[in-house]
Amino acid sequence: MGKREDTMVSATRRNFLKLAGTGSFTAAMVAGAAGTLWSSEAAAQTAAEEREREKAADHVMTIGTAYVLGASRSYPIMQLDLKENIQNATNGKVYVKLAPGGQLGAGGALVQAVQGGTIQAAQHSLSNFAPFASAVDLINMPYFCGSNQRFTNLVNSAAWKNNVHPKVEAAGFKPLFYVVIDPRVVAVRKGGNAVITPDDLSGVKFRVPGSAMLQQYYRMVGANPTPVAWGETPSAIKQGVADALDPSVGALYVFGFKDILSHVTFTQAVPDSQVYSMNLEWFNSLPGDVQEGIMFAGEVSSQQNLAKVPAARAYAMSELRKSGVEFHSLSDDQLAQWQAAGGYQRSEWDKFKVDLAGSMDTFAALEEGANTQSRYYVHDA
Repeated sequence: MGKREDTMVSATRRNFLKLAGTGSFTAAMVAGAAGTLWSSEAAAQTAAEEREREKAADHVMTIGTAYVLGASRSYPIMQLDLKENIQNATNGKVYVKLAPGGQLGAGGALVQAVQGGTIQAAQHSLSNFAPFASAVDLINMPYFCGSNQRFTNLVNSAAWKNNVHPKVEAAGFKPLFYVVIDPRVVAVRKGGNAVITPDDLSGVKFRVPGSAMLQQYYRMVGANPTPVAWGETPSAIKQGVADALDPSVGALYVFGFKDILSHVTFTQAVPDSQVYSMNLEWFNSLPGDVQEGIMFAGEVSSQQNLAKVPAARAYAMSELRKSGVEFHSLSDDQLAQWQAAGGYQRSEWDKFKVDLAGSMDTFAALEEGANTQSRYYVHDA
């Protein structure tokens, strides 16, 4: 590193600490994301703009997430876009304070913080809603909405909004927008063989989360499901406690798996989907025009997210390839083998359909929603 780079790094660090130390943490993050922290003048200008926006606002909205601000390059969680869109669409009446990188927790902890009104909104996986509205867990039913397009169709359908949203709202939440990341994949540890058909999973120790549906699916396609807590998964893969795992490509990159994998296969069974939720009581307390502005901002952010998906995937794949990871897209015939072995059309899933949707009729309405092209297009791997 040359002298000029040293100077820029120390200036960047100094300006970040200065802004954060004076209580302008959001300003420090905004300046950092814009790449202007190296300039004291630019950093000070950002801090002044953020102070003015907060002072002029009628409402402060804290949004907690599990991801650092730069994560959208490979995992399109769209935090800065959402902040900007909410502030602009409400004509400055709402100021958004971001709490990224798990500062306020992740997953279930963020869901609880929103439900309790500690914070106004948060990003979390869709599965984190399942304890409050069980029908949400249908997204984990293999090949029901695994592809990006089917997932987008489903969550924008009248059936989803009429059957699922009332239950989510009864638990104290207001969905702001659903985030498409990409389907889960089959990722094999270094030294393992490529998995192309279900036969290739025979005897493979497959890391699964606590989801009963995902455990059943991997059993049906021939693997040996091995429950491992997410925080322990990298060491489990390294040590061979588990041979394979199934996050999206973006998540594999963000969470540092690139040096311990050999093959990744796009099986398109289950989405790695996220949602931004709001505290319903807080949202309902806002003036009508502010509510409209926030929901419009969610709509704009959603469309930005859909457009970002292929670019984020391409970046994550490029970085994983540098570490020697090979990627495999499947033909229609190969995908059909996976669906035949474990897809939601099989009778083994009927109990889940009734338990989660409430009835086979409700499930059929949701299935029609997933099957019907929505007004939104999204790219699939």
